[in-house]
Amino acid sequence: MGLILLEALLALIVLVAIVWWTMFSGRKRGELPVAPPQAPDPDVPPKAPGPPH
Repeated sequence: MGLILLEALLALIVLVAIVWWTMFSGRKRGELPVAPPQAPDPDVPPKAPGPPH
C-alpha cells in the first residue's frame, strides 16, 4: 500500500513539474504586445456576411 502511495506522489510531482515548466518557460519578456485595433476606414463599405461554413 505504501509503495502505491509513493508512486502516486511521484506521479503528482512529475505532473506539477511538467505544468510548471510549460507555464514559465516561455519568452523572456512575456508575450508579444498586441497591436491596438484600428478604426474602420469610412471610405470602404463594410463587407457583406458570407455563407455559414
